[in-house]
Amino acid sequence: AVAAYIAQTEGRLMRALKSILGSPLIDEETSLGGRKVPLREVVEIFVRHLKAKAETFAGREITAVVHGRPVRFVDDDDRADARAQEVLEGIARRAGFRDVAFVYEPIAAAHHYEQTVEAEELALIADIGGGTSDFSVIRVGPQHRGRADRSSDVLANAGVRLGGTDFDKALNLAAVMPLLGLGTELLEKSLPMPNALYHELATWATINFAYTYRNEREVAELAALSAEPDKVERLLSVVHRRLGHHLAFAVEDAKIALSAEERATVPLAFLEAGLSVTATRAQFDRAIKVSTERLQKAARNCIAAAGVAPAAIDTIFLTGGSSRVPSVRAAIARAAPSARLAGGSDLLSVALGLTQMARTMA
Repeated sequence: AVAAYIAQTEGRLMRALKSILGSPLIDEETSLGGRKVPLREVVEIFVRHLKAKAETFAGREITAVVHGRPVRFVDDDDRADARAQEVLEGIARRAGFRDVAFVYEPIAAAHHYEQTVEAEELALIADIGGGTSDFSVIRVGPQHRGRADRSSDVLANAGVRLGGTDFDKALNLAAVMPLLGLGTELLEKSLPMPNALYHELATWATINFAYTYRNEREVAELAALSAEPDKVERLLSVVHRRLGHHLAFAVEDAKIALSAEERATVPLAFLEAGLSVTATRAQFDRAIKVSTERLQKAARNCIAAAGVAPAAIDTIFLTGGSSRVPSVRAAIARAAPSARLAGGSDLLSVALGLTQMARTMA
């Protein structure tokens, strides 16, 4: 789907569908097959597709589902958070599931991690995903395996609506968008270039909303008034040619590369021949500093809510693609400095844990 979209195949590309749950976007509409479709219906189409694929694989109807969910769909708003789960449950039931259960994703990851431990320990599970980051403090050990009810072992849960797509946005704004005019000035009164469109194009969930005739017209007018019109012309090209996703994928690739390297090139030849920019890990770390501080605070809060001292945490188990980012790992490690760091390479911990839990819940 990604390759087809980048190749300009007609259609709409949507990623991180779960991130729109709990946000006003869930009630927005998008064009699909020549008609306006609510985004919650798009999510339902996706769930129906997954259900059909699973049934084909299993060779029978599947009527029960265990949904992984973030600890917090919405920060600091319990009603909106509960509504997000209600929306997802309604979608699952309309898709044909009769029995719908929910499990916090870090708890699922803990179940998977537990299969590897040889003695009881107190673990902080950190699931750093695409749109949310979740934490749980839980007792794990061989003697707990296979138990369906783990409520007495879970000491605390916490979460923030923050994840890999936020890191993408930060890197995009810091390293790439300046080439498109972000931070430049308009000739008249040296006013700064308006930045709303840059943020819209750097945010996965809103890229499609940037492709409007009104935006094209306004950017063309701004280019004529800009002190650096060549850069703003690149922004116009991104909007006119619908290159926002192409740009976002290039930035995401650089973000992934910066987890292993000190420097990464963001190729932009699809926008302008020979154009590229080098992003550095130091630049990336500065761009996501506020985010990593929020993650560390959430981890500390989870440990405090568990009623234990940081020194009581034996292991920090990291999962989720964004847990590979060095500054993210370091920030979470500082929440419990004496704990052993584990995980970070297994991207399927939550899915495998949900599968194991579904087996015990059946």
